[in-house]
Amino acid sequence: MPVRERMLAATTDELASSLDRLGDPPVVGIDVERADSDRYWRRPALIQLGVDGAVVLADPIAPLDLAPLHAFVHDRTVVLHAMDNDIAPLASVGIHPAHIEDTAVAATILGLPTGLETLLDQLLDIRFDGNKQRMQRADWSRRPLTEAMLEYAAADVADLPRLWRVMHDDLVRTARRGWYEQERDAVRKQPPLEERRAWTRLRGLGRLDRRAQTRAHALWHARETLARDTDTAPNRIVNDRVLLDLAAAPVDDVGGLRRAGVRRQAARAFGPQLLRALRDGQDASPVRSRGRRFDDRDRALVDDLRARRSMIAQELSLDPGVLCPNRALEHAVATRPATVEALRAALDLRPWQWALLADAFSEALATADAGTSDTDRDHT
Repeated sequence: MPVRERMLAATTDELASSLDRLGDPPVVGIDVERADSDRYWRRPALIQLGVDGAVVLADPIAPLDLAPLHAFVHDRTVVLHAMDNDIAPLASVGIHPAHIEDTAVAATILGLPTGLETLLDQLLDIRFDGNKQRMQRADWSRRPLTEAMLEYAAADVADLPRLWRVMHDDLVRTARRGWYEQERDAVRKQPPLEERRAWTRLRGLGRLDRRAQTRAHALWHARETLARDTDTAPNRIVNDRVLLDLAAAPVDDVGGLRRAGVRRQAARAFGPQLLRALRDGQDASPVRSRGRRFDDRDRALVDDLRARRSMIAQELSLDPGVLCPNRALEHAVATRPATVEALRAALDLRPWQWALLADAFSEALATADAGTSDTDRDHT
C-alpha cells in the first residue's frame, strides 16, 4: 500500500506524538539509514518505523531522546530486513528490540531473492519509485533531508509488517518455519560486524610467503587498532590491496607509504604507526601456517560434498550456500574428519541443515575413506 502518513520527528515531543498516532500495533517494521562509510563504528542517521502505510522517521542526529522509541518497540514484534545491518546501529542509540523477525532470512529459507525491492514486487506487487542506488549513496547525515530522501526512507519500511505476514504464511505452508527460526536465531547471536573482522580474510593473503604474512598480520592489527581508536574506516587508513603490497615489499618511510598507494592524509596521520607495524612484523616470529595443503583425496571429497549439497539444494530450490557454505566445507575437510560425528562437528551446521545433508555427506565420507584404503593397499 502507498505511504498514507509520514511523520518526521526531530524533537522528543514530536517523537512521542508520532508514536501515539501509530496506535498499538503488534508488529512494526524498522529500517536504518546510515552515513558511516568513512567510520569504523556503525551509527544510524535516520530510523524509520513503519506500520502498514504509516511511517515515523526519527532523526537520531537531532537533539531528541530516543527512549520513547525503545519503549515502543521493545515488547512488540519488530520486522527488519537483513538484521545484521541494523541491530548494531540501533543498539548504539539505545534501541534493543526483544522480538525480531527478518524478511531477508525468510527469503533465503524460501529460496527467494533477498533484495527488499524484489520481494515487495514479487509478493506484494509494490514497486519503488526513484533511484535506489542513488539513495543508497546519498549523504544521510545532511540536514535538511530532501523530499526524495524522505520518500525513499518511508517507502523502505512502510510495508515490512505486511511483507512479513505473507512470508510467515509461506514458511508455515512449506514446513520451513523451524528452519527459519534456527537461521534467524543464529544470525541474531552473531557478534557485531566490528568483532568479526579477521586478518585471515584478507583477499590475496595466500599468495604471500610466511614472512610477508607475518608483516600483513602486524599491519592489519595496527590498522584495526587505529580504526577503532579514531573511528575511521579501515580502508580509509590503508586498503587491503595496499596492505598486502606493503607486506610483500615493506618500506621504511612515509614517502614509501605514499608511493605504495596510502592516501596522503592517512600517511600523514597514521604513517609512524604503520611503519612501526611493518618493522614489528619483520622482527616477529613467522605466523603459523594457515593449515596443511589439500591433497588429491581432500580435493575429491570437497568436490563430492559440493555436488551432493548442490543436488539437494536444487531439489529444495535453495541456494547451495544456504545449506552449507563453501568455507565450512573446506574447513571441515581440512580437519581430516575420521567419523561422521567429526565431520558434523567440523561443519558446525544448524540442525535443520545437517538433517538434510547427513545421509549424503556420510556417504561421501565413506566413499573417500574407501578410496583411501584402496590406495593404501595398492602401495603395500
